[in-house]
Parts: sequence; C-alpha cells; structure tokens
Amino acid sequence: MLQDNYGRKFEYLRLSITDVCNFSCDYCLPDGYDCSGARDFLSLSEIKTLVTAFAKLGMKKIRITGGEPGLRKDLVDVIRICNNTQGIEQIALTTNGFNLENNIEQWVEAGLTHLNVSADSLDPRLFQAITGHQNLESILRGVDKAISLGLSNVKLNAVLLKTFNLDQIDQYLSWIKNKSVTVRFIELMETGDNKDYFATNHVSGEYIKQDLLAKGWTQVIKGKLAGPAQEFCHPDYQGRFGLIMPYSTDFCKTCNRLRIASNGKLHLCLFAEQGIDLRPYLTEDGVEQTCDALLAAMTNKEVGHELAKNFTGATTHLAMLGG
Repeated sequence: MLQDNYGRKFEYLRLSITDVCNFSCDYCLPDGYDCSGARDFLSLSEIKTLVTAFAKLGMKKIRITGGEPGLRKDLVDVIRICNNTQGIEQIALTTNGFNLENNIEQWVEAGLTHLNVSADSLDPRLFQAITGHQNLESILRGVDKAISLGLSNVKLNAVLLKTFNLDQIDQYLSWIKNKSVTVRFIELMETGDNKDYFATNHVSGEYIKQDLLAKGWTQVIKGKLAGPAQEFCHPDYQGRFGLIMPYSTDFCKTCNRLRIASNGKLHLCLFAEQGIDLRPYLTEDGVEQTCDALLAAMTNKEVGHELAKNFTGATTHLAMLGG
C-alpha cells in the first residue's frame, strides 16, 4: 500500500487526462486555454500501465479530471480501462458538463460510478459571466439524466466567490430540497496567476458551516475513500451540502489523494513544487517499475501545503491538475 512518512494511506488517485479546457472561468483560465504549449497527453496504453500499478499498490478510487476530460474522444475507453482493472472500486469523473447531457449514458455503461459537475451559479446570466459559456440549462439536464440512470453519487461543485455567488447559497439549498445531489462550495485557492483575483474574491467557508449547523444541518461522517469535503445533511432536504476548505486548520491531516498530471508527472500535492516524471516507466511491461517509482516517491511527501503563506508551488492554474 502507498503510505507516506506520516502514516497516511493513499487509496484515491486524481488522474488528469488533458489540461485543455473549453471554458474560460474567471478564477482559472480567464483568457481561455493557451494552445502554445505541447499537448502530449498520456496514451491509453500508458494509462493502463499506470492504473494497473496504482491498483497493485492498493489504489481503490480513481477520479478522472482535466482540464476538461470530456474533450478527449477516448474518455469512454479511459473509464473502461479503470473499470476493468482489478482492485478499482470507484470510478469518478469531474467535468464542466459541456457534453454531459449527450454522453452520460455511455460513460455510465463503461463503468462510471461517481460524477462531479461544475456549476458556479444557478443563474444562467451569472454562470455565463463566470465561465464564458451559456449552456447551464444543458448541464443541469445532464445532471438530472445522470440521476435517472442510477448514479447514486452526483455532486455539483461551485467555487466560492465573494463578488459572484456568495449570496446565492440559499438558491443552491432550494435546488437540493427535493433532489438527490450534493452541492459543494470550494474555497477559492491562490495559484501562480490569480493573486489579485484571489485577494478580491477569497472568502472562508467557515461562517457558512456555522450557519448550517445553527439551522439544523448535521455533519456527515466521511467514507473511507471520500475526498476532503465536509458534508452536511438535513431531515428536510433530499440533497446534501458540502464545503471544501483548504485554508482550514488540519486540512491536510487526513489527505488520502495523489495526482497524476496529463503529461505523466506524479504530484504528491496540488501545490507541490514540481512533479515526478513517471512516463519513462509507463511501457506495456512497466508495471513493476512504475510501482517501484511510486513507492520511492512517497518518502518525499510533505506533511501539508503552505497556502496560508501564499506558497502555490508549481501550480500556475487549476486546469493543470484538475484541482
């Protein structure tokens, strides 16, 4: 099993399969995706070797991310590779949902078990202002379709932005009143290129948590393979509400996640200084070598990030690693 020097065990992999994104969200890629760099993303063969190696070392959950993973025409094949790998119990996808409505059925048929969809506002005009796109209605229809197909773990993610959606929490709560979806607000994180935007829009989720508790919401005990969100339930609501607060005390204490960038680099933390190149080992017969490289890398994992000190490492923008 993958374990670091602090006794933390890692059974959850965030696998980026592209850093390309077709949205231009204010907090991530306000000017759109920069096409000037190399786009030599992991091949299906390399992904198979990688997933097999992680599974041999106890990895049980894989979240497929981007950029926007739905832009890869072979996404179904990526899901199927994960589904056919012994030991993998959960296959999740994080997407902006641009093609969700038309593709969710084939993704579920390939083996998808969990779905996270980004929607930073439920107001179409504000959604367009944040993301640069107008297809909120299609995204929400895709969410409903995912639920109708039997996905029991569907989540809607929104980045918490002081000047945009901070006053829309009640709207999200009304939306999950009779809908089996978890809405999660994620604290805006500082990256290499959003320092001014961060200063203007960052707000702590702690006061939202205290407000929920005061209104009768109860914090839910996390599952073993769950991510960092604190989730809350209420007897009068069918859905749940969650908060991801990377600036909170002891956020990293229960870390159970590793990240692979779309270029094959292992990132021990979203805000690590640099990635560790695994690509030389990702040949068809390279599973054992990949396992050895992963085990060796774990000795270098730090106890936590230093976001509170404004250290963002090599993370220029969140599309690089899918968050």
